[in-house]
Amino acid sequence: MTSVLVDSNIFFDVMFGGVAWGWSAERLAELGATRQLAVNPVIWAEVGASFGAQAELDRSLEGLMLAKLPISFDVAFRAGQAHRAYRHAGGQRERTLPDFLVGAHGEVERHAVLTRDPKRYRSYFPDLEIISPDTHP
Repeated sequence: MTSVLVDSNIFFDVMFGGVAWGWSAERLAELGATRQLAVNPVIWAEVGASFGAQAELDRSLEGLMLAKLPISFDVAFRAGQAHRAYRHAGGQRERTLPDFLVGAHGEVERHAVLTRDPKRYRSYFPDLEIISPDTHP
């Protein structure tokens, strides 16, 4: 059983009523019953920007029993390589590195990624298990 990194867009959906609230809530419940849900520092930072205090964030997500996973130097290097390929293909620098860190974390350490936005993950991490609306309607 591999754990599942939960992308920040899933948390935003369920906490703030995002566009895919129903799908995101269903996947969290379904996966939480069968697999370990997880976050890394990048996801935590993205979600944490919406809270005034870490205690508020902790309370908001405590029912999910999230594993908090570190990011290794191997993961960071793989993210940098994918980001470089993206830039060489004409990609812009803005707001992309977090997605590459999450994707590399999943790929290197064999975690699935639960996301509503699979495009970049799929393009740069072809071996990554992606759980998204197009793969799990």
